[in-house]
Amino acid sequence: MTPRIALVTGGIGGLGTAICRALTETGHTVVATDLPADAARLQAFSEATAGAVHFEPADVADDGQCAALVARVQARFGALDVLINNAGITRDATLRKMDLGQWNAVLQVNLTSAFQLCHYAVQGMVARGYGRIVNISSVSGQTGNFGQANYAAAKAGLHGLTMSLAREVAAKGITVNSVSPGYVRTPMTAAMPQAVLDKTLAAVPVGRLGEPADIARAVRFLCEEDAGYITGANLPVNGGLYMSF
Repeated sequence: MTPRIALVTGGIGGLGTAICRALTETGHTVVATDLPADAARLQAFSEATAGAVHFEPADVADDGQCAALVARVQARFGALDVLINNAGITRDATLRKMDLGQWNAVLQVNLTSAFQLCHYAVQGMVARGYGRIVNISSVSGQTGNFGQANYAAAKAGLHGLTMSLAREVAAKGITVNSVSPGYVRTPMTAAMPQAVLDKTLAAVPVGRLGEPADIARAVRFLCEEDAGYITGANLPVNGGLYMSF
């Protein structure tokens, strides 16, 4: 069987690297996209993924670059079968102190980029009768979080996008799902004040932070061809921090 072609945004970050590695383990041809990176960072990424992942630089906040990125991947590899919308940033502040620039920056990268990439990628998926889209949401989108009105709104909106698109393309052989990580050991959580991190960890029933590989395994599962009867779902991977139906 011809390998499926997967594109992972935010691909050379901590979580993105783990997702790329997990997809290569199941035989996908994987393309990571991220902002242009220096040689040292790209070398570290190559070593972490055993040189098995291609890299295409792009700013996914820019609509034109999203269109060009999808076109390049399809021209180079002949298809784009799997899309993982993982790119994300934070610009934390309480709502009273948050300015419109902080709001717009987070919504553009964390939510609008997913719309843009889905918009361009799904056309080819429909034509080929197959696709897997996974949007990386967050427990913050389910519960809200102090000082993260922009981030929580974007992540909640991401699952709204997931459910709506899932309904539109289900009959075309395309599934669209979300994964909502809890607190995962990444540079983003490493930047949290230790007192806040300790308080958060105490609330996690399994008693530890998540590892990027915990999230990557969930993404890999939803990208399998055998996962074709799961769509419009949100898979929480949060150590029991938030439980619901």
